[in-house]
Amino acid sequence: MKLVTVIGHEGIPQVGALIGGGNVALFQTTSILLDDGPKPYFADMLSFLRAGPEARYRALMLQELAGSRRAPDAIVPLNEARLLSPVPVPESIRDCMLFEDHIINATRTAGLGRLGPLDEMIEKRFGRERTLARWLNRSWYKHPSFYKSNRFNVVGHEATVRMPAGTRKFDYELEWGVFIGKEGRDIPASRAAEHIAGYVIFNDFSARDIQLEEMGARLGPAKGKDFDTGNAIGPWLVTTDEISEPYKLTMTARVNDMEWSRGTTADMKWSFEEVISYISRSETLYPGEFIGSGTCSGSQGKGCGLELGRFLEEGDVVELEVENVGKLRNTVERAPRKPQVRPARASEAEA
Repeated sequence: MKLVTVIGHEGIPQVGALIGGGNVALFQTTSILLDDGPKPYFADMLSFLRAGPEARYRALMLQELAGSRRAPDAIVPLNEARLLSPVPVPESIRDCMLFEDHIINATRTAGLGRLGPLDEMIEKRFGRERTLARWLNRSWYKHPSFYKSNRFNVVGHEATVRMPAGTRKFDYELEWGVFIGKEGRDIPASRAAEHIAGYVIFNDFSARDIQLEEMGARLGPAKGKDFDTGNAIGPWLVTTDEISEPYKLTMTARVNDMEWSRGTTADMKWSFEEVISYISRSETLYPGEFIGSGTCSGSQGKGCGLELGRFLEEGDVVELEVENVGKLRNTVERAPRKPQVRPARASEAEA
C-alpha cells in the first residue's frame, strides 16, 4: 500500500491509500459508508501504525472495496488532493549519516578548506584509507551516527518551505527514510525488518552557514536544521511488501526540473536494519518514529548543495525522487519578515 494523510471532503485530515486510476481511498469514510462504523485506528496515521496487523488487514479490504467503486464518495482524485506528510507529527525524528561519500565530501568542503583538493588527490593515488577526511571521521565507521530533529517542523508534498532568517546558503538533502511500525527494544538486526512500517522520501532542508557556525561549538546541528517547514517527508508511506529490494533503488534530486544529484541506496554503509538495532539498544522504539538515511552521495553523484558548491534561492522548486517510492516536491520561499513595531512616543501614549 501507499498510505497517505490527505485533506478529505470535510476539510480535515484523513488516512487513506492510493488506488487505481490516480485516486485516494479514504479509510474512515469508506468504513462509515459501508455501515461498518468509524474505527479508532483510522483516526490518524499514528493510531493506524500503533494498531498493527488489525488496522492493516482492514485497510487492505477497504482499499479493494473503494477501488471497486462500492463507495464512490470515499474517493478523492489525487490531482485534487492536498497531501500532508504521511505522519504529520512523527513520534520522533532521528536523521542519520549512512552514506560514506557524504561525510567525506562534506568534511573536505566544510572542514578542510584548501586542503580538500589535496585530500582528494591523496585518495586517488593511495586510496581513501590514507586520507585526512577518513581519519577525522574514523569513529563513523564503528557504528551508525544520528541526531534528533524537531518533529513539529514536518511538511508534506507540494508544501512551501521557508528559509530561516539570516541564511545565505540554503540547501536540500537527497534522503529517504523509514517509519517504525512495531514497538521493540534491543532489536537484533536480523529481526529489525519486522519493525519497519514502510519507506518515504525525506528532504532535510538545511541552512548551511548557520549550521557550520553552530557546530564549531562541538554540538548541534541546532538552528541550521530546526526551523518551521524544515523537514519535508512524503509523498506517501510505501509499505515494505511493495519494495522487494530496498537497497537497489535509484535516487535523484532536481531543482527547477534540472538534475543536480543522482545516487543509489546501494551505497549505504549502514542499512536501516542495522540502524534500528543500534538505536534500540537499551531504548524502546515506538510506532510512528522516523529514521532518515542522511544525504545520498556515492558513485553516481553528490546529494546536496554543500557538496556541489551551489545553493537554493527563493522560488526554486526542489523535487526528490526515489525509485518505486515516489516524488516529493517543494517550493522554497523566504520567511516573511515580522512587521517592525515603532515604539509609541510619550505624547502618543498619553493621547
